[in-house]
Amino acid sequence: MTVPLAATGGLRLAAATTSQITHSLTWPWLVGVGALALLAAIALGVWLGRRPRRGRQSPAAPPAPPVHAAPPETAATEAAAHASPRIAAAGASQPGTVWVANSRRFQDNPALRTWLRRYRLWQWLGIAAACTGLIGAATVAARPVTTEVKQTTLGTRDIVLCLDISGSMLEYDRQVVEVFSSLVKNFDGERIALSVFNETSRTVFPLTNDYQLVSEQLSTAYQALDPSVIDYASPDAVNRYLDFTNGTTLTGTQSSLIGDGLANCAMLFDDSAASGRARSIILATDNDLRGTPVYTLDQALALTSERDIEVSGLYGASSWVQDPSVESSYRTSITNAGGHYYRVDDADAVREIVQRVQDQQAVDLGATPEITESERPWGWIIVTLLGVAILVAAQWRLRE
Repeated sequence: MTVPLAATGGLRLAAATTSQITHSLTWPWLVGVGALALLAAIALGVWLGRRPRRGRQSPAAPPAPPVHAAPPETAATEAAAHASPRIAAAGASQPGTVWVANSRRFQDNPALRTWLRRYRLWQWLGIAAACTGLIGAATVAARPVTTEVKQTTLGTRDIVLCLDISGSMLEYDRQVVEVFSSLVKNFDGERIALSVFNETSRTVFPLTNDYQLVSEQLSTAYQALDPSVIDYASPDAVNRYLDFTNGTTLTGTQSSLIGDGLANCAMLFDDSAASGRARSIILATDNDLRGTPVYTLDQALALTSERDIEVSGLYGASSWVQDPSVESSYRTSITNAGGHYYRVDDADAVREIVQRVQDQQAVDLGATPEITESERPWGWIIVTLLGVAILVAAQWRLRE
């Protein structure tokens, strides 16, 4: 029976990423300089607007024709009768004002009033455009910068796949590797490793979160652990298996030294448990010991307990070596050490193993913050150009 890959669906071990974006100015004091320049321009405009104007006659202008003025008493009476009260008030307060007789009817003209409103509107529009352009130019000169800080909280789980690659396990090894490959697609920040063993152990790849490398190595393992090798069905398959298992056999007189294989997997973790990373070993074997190991299975399990490593034991054996007493001994050793026992052909084994890995509590590890700074002046450049364009249009309209 094969292990159902669909059992891994919906499970994900993920890292959290937070992003903080701030906006600042490289030289903020330039904005203050622009503000002072704006205030100075406004003050100058107000002063020039209130400054008394004195009419001057151009030297090149021809002499004015003689005007027969009315007697002072008559002129004053006519002016008092027809002059606008507002003009009179202005003339009284500002020396040098030219009095215009009979001008009341011009101020009451609707067309003239409309023209004056439009003239003032263009004046104020020009002032606002000048202020906008000046503020935009000062901000561009101050170099606006956008800073983005990305803080990633990495997964804090280390997982080692400890795989028995003796001939009696080939019927199930490919299935286990296939399941592990599907799990890698859901990892984000977790470190994983693969160690294979027979008479001796070989580390296929150490703990790493380089998932591209992991996927390539697991694909190689899947191709090499072909059950057809048992029957020597294909020379190419045999060569792939021998290349992949090279270094796992010394004398050829022993196989499936499970305790030594598990102890070697335990050594793949960091020496200190102070890092707060949760540790798990997924041990897949048929417990068919053929030889004298340095570590017995119970001794290797004691080592994992000392190093605070959780062990999930998968049992799978070909029909020609399957022994209920061997399976019972394996289950007892795993459970007595605080581990969890599963059969490879158990439909719920993969989901339960991954769920236990997820449930392990560990301190989140923060990666080095990624800081990105970029200058973003284009918005203020557009504001400046828009202010200048409106100012030019207003001046052109006033001259017209």
